[in-house]
Amino acid sequence: MTSPHAPGSPADLSALLRGATATLAAAGVPTPDVDAELLAAHALSLTRGELLAAALRGDRAPEDTATFDELIRRRATREPLQHLTGVAPFRHLELRVGPGVFVPRPETEMVAQLAIDALRAMPDAEPIAVDLGTGSGALALAMATEVPQARVHAAENAVDAYIWAKENVATHAPHVRLAFVDLADAFPELDGTVAVLVSNPPYVPDAAIPRDPEVRLWDPPSALYGGEDGLDVVRVLSDVGLRLLRSGGTLVIEHGEWQGAPIRALLDAAGWRACATHPDLTLRDRATTAVRP
Repeated sequence: MTSPHAPGSPADLSALLRGATATLAAAGVPTPDVDAELLAAHALSLTRGELLAAALRGDRAPEDTATFDELIRRRATREPLQHLTGVAPFRHLELRVGPGVFVPRPETEMVAQLAIDALRAMPDAEPIAVDLGTGSGALALAMATEVPQARVHAAENAVDAYIWAKENVATHAPHVRLAFVDLADAFPELDGTVAVLVSNPPYVPDAAIPRDPEVRLWDPPSALYGGEDGLDVVRVLSDVGLRLLRSGGTLVIEHGEWQGAPIRALLDAAGWRACATHPDLTLRDRATTAVRP
């Protein structure tokens, strides 16, 4: 079958990529060139580097581009790139993702770094870490693989997300304990022993509908919306953190860029110490840490 991108004869790869990029740009995809390259690499079973080298050489596109064309069509409807490739990069990990699980974002990598730094600073031979609302397992697996002596526990109570997390744990760190449980009730047997508690909770205010279709239409609502002010689950995390963490243990919570001040006030009022808000690489406030008294 001849590619529709070059009637009569197969296009070269660079022309195929240009056409796909134009299609995605017209659909409002934020990074159309990158997405076209990643989807072409996925369809052709190449690395992105191999694909770009082939395009620079002037290599021909395959005769049959139906698989690639279908991926571009779906991406143009704003189906998430990570759902189409089946993977989401997170730090040094490649996590399996798809419908029903929150796709980990690059900005959450600095949240993982805060938790990892706090974990490494603990004097324990085997510090205990907990990730509440683990989703794909991103934060738990970053801690487990980068602080291998840590004993990591993760909780998730959405069935679809739990299934993705279970697959990722089995692939990357089978020693992580994954529990299907609501974060409010998680791990009572660990009360007062945890060194680091981290969470990327739902924090979008109920009335603040996300602009990006990839988020609005595809991320599970239970992973997005956090009540009228977006802080309902943060309040629960404050209570759970006081239960789980030992004295001197660290709480790390991801949040929206305008929520640092109200979260610090909430934690201060609950008796937490050393509350501090940290920016991500775009200099937007992204996470708040606090120390259990």
